[in-house]
Amino acid sequence: MKLKICGMKHNTSEVAELRPDYLGFIFYDKSARHFEGSIPNVSESIKKVGVFVDAPIEFILNKINEHQLDAIQLHGHESPEYCKNLIRLIADSSAVFVEIIKVFSIKDDFDFSILKDYKDLCSYFLFDTKGKLPGGNGYTFDWNVLKSYPSQKPFFLSGGIGLDELENLKAFLKTDAAKYCYAIDVNSKFESEPGLKNIKELEQFQKELSFRA
Repeated sequence: MKLKICGMKHNTSEVAELRPDYLGFIFYDKSARHFEGSIPNVSESIKKVGVFVDAPIEFILNKINEHQLDAIQLHGHESPEYCKNLIRLIADSSAVFVEIIKVFSIKDDFDFSILKDYKDLCSYFLFDTKGKLPGGNGYTFDWNVLKSYPSQKPFFLSGGIGLDELENLKAFLKTDAAKYCYAIDVNSKFESEPGLKNIKELEQFQKELSFRA
């Protein structure tokens, strides 16, 4: 099981010492965790994810080059055609493979047929909680919805996951619904303020779920 810690802003170097598999940097100026400046040097084993919300493709390409991003997370209403164009332009401008993570928001139910047109365009899906904001709303969706997941595409589980959800998360990961759950994505429930992560709580979370330390 992989771990992604998203919403990096204030104490990136400290979080990187925990060696999560992914670190997420939000390039969306309406977010309280909007990242500006330079990303500190981190282990090459950690993949740097740029999080974007309906951004111009040229803006994404610039951020890939500026920060040597390893993955792009699309957290808006990006169409399959948008994803095709993005992938093509990334390939034209970069010799390095960049993972594409497409986000879909869920509350009480979800039309999984939407995924069909994205299946061959994305490396992973990410399921987050539908809320007022594109992400970082701080509460979970009903994971039972994923019992109807029709794909073999690996996915990230996100949305309000914190220490208070540990037992529910452990139980979910033992179910058939979690068969293709590739990674857990955490953010706001491990913060003392937006973008400032609680290292001790993250360490405890890693230990409880036996992530690679």
